[in-house]
This record gives sequence, C-alpha cells and structure tokens, in this order.
Amino acid sequence: MANEGLKELYIDELKDLYNAENQLLKALPKIAKAASSEELRQGFNEHLEADPRTCRTPRAHLQVLGYQSQGEECMGMVGLVKEGSDVMGEDFDHAVMDASLIGAAQRVEHYEIAAYGTVSEFAKILGKAQHVSLLQETLEEEKETDEKLTDLAKEINSQANEGTEQEGSRPNGNRRTKRTARN
Repeated sequence: MANEGLKELYIDELKDLYNAENQLLKALPKIAKAASSEELRQGFNEHLEADPRTCRTPRAHLQVLGYQSQGEECMGMVGLVKEGSDVMGEDFDHAVMDASLIGAAQRVEHYEIAAYGTVSEFAKILGKAQHVSLLQETLEEEKETDEKLTDLAKEINSQANEGTEQEGSRPNGNRRTKRTARN
C-alpha cells in the first residue's frame, strides 16, 4: 500500500505549482512590456500564450485525484515575481535591462524545472503513469524555454557589455548601467 504521506505531498506540490503558474500568468505581460528587444518581448509573449496550457496540467491532475486546485500561495513564486518587479523598476539601459529580465526569467524557469521534476518523480512512485507523461512534457517545455533564454542572453549580454542600444528608449531617459544596492 502506498504511503499516504507522499500522496498528500504530491497533491500539495501540484497545488503549489498551479498557484505558481497563475502568478506567472499575471506577471508575464508586465515583463514583456519592459523588454526592449523585440525577440525577447516576443519570447515572453509566446510563453504567456503557452502558460495557460501549462497551468491546466497541475489543475487537471488535481481534478482527476478529486481535489480542488485551491491551495496556499506559492511563496517561492511570490519572491521570484517580486524580484522581477524590482528589476523592472530599475533604470537600466535597454540591453542591460533585457539582460536583467532574462536573469529573472531564468530563475523562474529553474524554479519550475525543479518543481515539475519533483512532482513527476512523485507521480512515478505513486503509479500515476498518465500524470507522469504530462508532467514530463511540461518539464521539457520549461527546459526548452530556459535554453531559448540562454541563447538570447548570449547576444543581449554582449550588447549590454558593449553598451549597444536596443530600439526604443527608456521612458525617463536615464542611461545607468549599474544596479544600485537595495535595502
């Protein structure tokens, strides 16, 4: 007989993932708007279009198991979204801002990769074969997104280092390229 504790943990992790995905859905439009690179903005918007499908994965598993998708707020994602919001409040040059946004986005992706990898392994042990395939598919999508961000970062980080300007301008006209210390 399976350990009920692991099943409860699996359910809690799915609820956490569902909440995390919903938080990200709300934050992505602001992040996309802050990007000056058209390619980066497009990438964020594509992820936004894909995320409603991703968000349904944990919810669907919970419904099959007979649980509601409501749970406590995912504090990990709260922190990551706040960090991203703080980044957008800086007055970095265009490429430096984009490099900073990529860093924030990759932290989110790494969090999601860890979370989907964890629940996928729980599903395997609990004998939830249908769940495993969907969770693995979502895990691969998160890894692909991280790889795309890494590829974008190579060009954007070089531009940031060289001081190369992207199209458009920062609304306040500031051209600071170094982050201030936060309290």
